[in-house]
Amino acid sequence: MAEAILPGPSEAGPVLITGASGFLGSALVDVFRRAGFPVRILVRASSPRRNLTWTDVEIAEGDMRDPAAVAAAMRGRRYLIHAAADYRLWAPDREEIVRTNRDGTRLMMRAALDAGVERVVYTSSVATIRPPADGVTPSDETMPLTPETAIGAYKRSKVVAERVVEEMVARDGLPAVIVNPSTPIGPRDVKPTPTGRIIQEAALGKMPAFVDTGLNLAHVDDVAAGHLLALRKGRVGERYILGGEDVFLSQMLADIAGMVGRKPPTVRLPRAAVYPVAVFAQLAARVTGRQPFATVDGIRMSRYRMFFSDRKARAELGYTARPYREGLSDAIAWFRGAGYLT
Repeated sequence: MAEAILPGPSEAGPVLITGASGFLGSALVDVFRRAGFPVRILVRASSPRRNLTWTDVEIAEGDMRDPAAVAAAMRGRRYLIHAAADYRLWAPDREEIVRTNRDGTRLMMRAALDAGVERVVYTSSVATIRPPADGVTPSDETMPLTPETAIGAYKRSKVVAERVVEEMVARDGLPAVIVNPSTPIGPRDVKPTPTGRIIQEAALGKMPAFVDTGLNLAHVDDVAAGHLLALRKGRVGERYILGGEDVFLSQMLADIAGMVGRKPPTVRLPRAAVYPVAVFAQLAARVTGRQPFATVDGIRMSRYRMFFSDRKARAELGYTARPYREGLSDAIAWFRGAGYLT
């Protein structure tokens, strides 16, 4: 990896944000707008428009795998926040997830170099970091996964995409800072994300049982604010976990139940009992075309408690995160207002 250089500029300037129609991306747009950055977003023609409510944001239409569209969107931008990704845990063609995230990232980074972009913040994921071996001690940035040890196509895609960015920093002088969000929760989760679906289903009383696992949960707006801090204070070539609180799934479900006035689930299932459900769900998804609620890769991942430390981001960037229950409450309120809990 290239030797880290001085932190980024403090002044606002024209920025391109990818993935802005989605959950984290829309929060990023809000954060950068409020900080005075002229924002342009790159969105696909097929992307949902529900979150695109701004009147002062320039929209460039195109796919991050289309060189011409990316070059046009990058023109005149000083900064790039690349948050777009295929965030599916399952697809009929698993390698499609890998190709999209790896090749799309390479194209975006090359276009940033060609356009002379001054600073890039690349949104990776804690999916690229090895979970704690003892199931308790939070992992940090010094514990990277390899493509061979990553579980499932999504994790592998994020690992190889992160390696692309690191290689371009070292070889080509790409001025990129890498951030590794944990699991964001909160408003505007339109798809919703896999974690958002857990919140939605639990709020509806459709999760009567759970497996023994854990997540690191952070309010999506705090994760978005961490990107701005990374642009301003992050060191090129460095990775920063943007996390929140380590929470057992059982506690998360109990908190959701308390917020919606339901009884919390008390049945803990062995993973072996859940595998057939995931297999059936994936078979059904091939017929319906809808994302399965449970996936085999997701069950395999649940063997590990995904606990992470954001100590480095707090020390170097000044990153902070509110209590995770605020994100949970905001997510439920948004799902209710948007009609997801009927």
